Order: sequence, then C-alpha cells, then structure tokens
Amino acid sequence: MDVIAIDKALQEIIKSRLELATLDYSDARYDDLEEKLHELEDSFQDAYGDELESALQEVHDEFCPDTDVLVPIAYIAKSYIVSGENQFSVAPTEGVFVEMDDYPGRETKLVIVPGPVRIILNIGNDKQQVVWTAK
Repeated sequence: MDVIAIDKALQEIIKSRLELATLDYSDARYDDLEEKLHELEDSFQDAYGDELESALQEVHDEFCPDTDVLVPIAYIAKSYIVSGENQFSVAPTEGVFVEMDDYPGRETKLVIVPGPVRIILNIGNDKQQVVWTAK
C-alpha cells in the first residue's frame, strides 16, 4: 500500500470538497470544480479502492459485521477540520452509519481521515476511536 500516494490523493479530494463548499451554485467556477472533484474521486477509487475496501472490510468484520462495506469514497467526510499543515480531523457527526452491538442506542459512524490515512469510528457525539491506520 502506497500510504503517501493515498494520503496525497485523499487530501486533494478533501481540499476540493472544502473549496466547493465555499462557493454558491451561481458561481462561475462551481461546475468546473464539481467536475474536477468527481474526476478526483473516480481516480481515487480506481487507484486505491481495492486496498481501502480491504481495510474497511477488516474494520467491518471486527466492529460492525452486520453492516455492508461501501465503496471507500463513501467514507470520505463532507467536511474536515484542517489545523496546521495537513493535519485533518472530523466532527463526531461525520461518517457512514454502521450498526454496532457494543454501543446500543448510540449512533456509530466510520470515516476515512488523512494525515496519516486512518479510519475513525465516531461514537455518539462525543467519542472518536482510531480503528485502523495505513501502514
């Protein structure tokens, strides 16, 4: 697994998503940036989808075996918190819903975060746990 390449590609997607979120639909740049974002996501899926899907399958098998694994780009958050140079985090509300017996009555979500590439389990609105880190 080329961790550096995956991290760089993931950061590029995130930066494009964050930029797109600042634009109004009527902005002349919106359509071009949206198209660029879709191309980045498609390229990411083609280049790293199998490897990340394997990692996601491991996480699902261990933590949430009753939930189907989705394509890796589904686990990319809509919004990230960027602090410092390439340091990314996410709010506990981000991610793909998963069913977990260990946390009954609490929303649990998985999300992919770069810098380094990792999968975070968001538990409710107050707890986050790194469940996988790329090596």
